[in-house]
Amino acid sequence: MKKVKTNAIRILEANNVNFEYFTYDPGEDIDGISVANKLNEPTNRVFKTLVTLGREGNYVFVIPVDRELDLKKAASSVGEKKIEMLHLRDLKFITGYIRGGCSPIGMKKQFPTVVDKSATLQEYIYVSGGKIGVQLKIAPDELINLINGKFEDITK
Repeated sequence: MKKVKTNAIRILEANNVNFEYFTYDPGEDIDGISVANKLNEPTNRVFKTLVTLGREGNYVFVIPVDRELDLKKAASSVGEKKIEMLHLRDLKFITGYIRGGCSPIGMKKQFPTVVDKSATLQEYIYVSGGKIGVQLKIAPDELINLINGKFEDITK
């Protein structure tokens, strides 16, 4: 395993959060299902980070890679009537991260963040480490506390 330092890892270390990180060769496959396979983990334990735009600003949703974000449930969870997915071209400017390496930890700004409640059924989950090829293994409660997020039912 290569020694890696991303902004997300620095934040976890600075806050004394218990976590592990794993690196892998992404090749051309950066989708969540491929990542779960590379980690030898079930897809309901590997989570993707989605950034949306609502009337009041941006919101972050963290859901299992094999699920789809329910935009109505997600909007309701943050007090919006309607939200839409952030355009990919705006992702790096808004978050500091690129597609496939977007972590809920260490964005340019901490946006309101909701993690799918299915995470509470897991002892640990994986989220992006802030770079393609880096995944963080973290307890769901540790993640929620660090990012000041909440658990809600936000998937279809």
